[in-house]
Amino acid sequence: MAKYLLAFHGGSMPEDPDENARAMDAWVVWYTSLGAGLLDPGNPIGQAAYVGPDGTVSAGGGANPVSGYTLIEAESLDAAVAAAQRNPLLAGGGSIEVAETFSMG
Repeated sequence: MAKYLLAFHGGSMPEDPDENARAMDAWVVWYTSLGAGLLDPGNPIGQAAYVGPDGTVSAGGGANPVSGYTLIEAESLDAAVAAAQRNPLLAGGGSIEVAETFSMG
């Protein structure tokens, strides 16, 4: 099985405490649904900087900054995409980039 990085872009959490609790519960359900395929639940991303090809640095992580990540294992890219399609970030207006990783060694 291959490993996939799910890079989260954008999205938001509700400000209402009850809605926020429901959103957090949805994340727990999603993580649980991944079972043994969940390798690293990841974290939200804080401060970021973008380093351009010429070495210039700009604050904020570029045009579409990463807002968080999760690392999973799946049978195929299609299976990893299917897992991403169930992620609650999408309900908060975010998007998910799914990328297969590979070992260099």
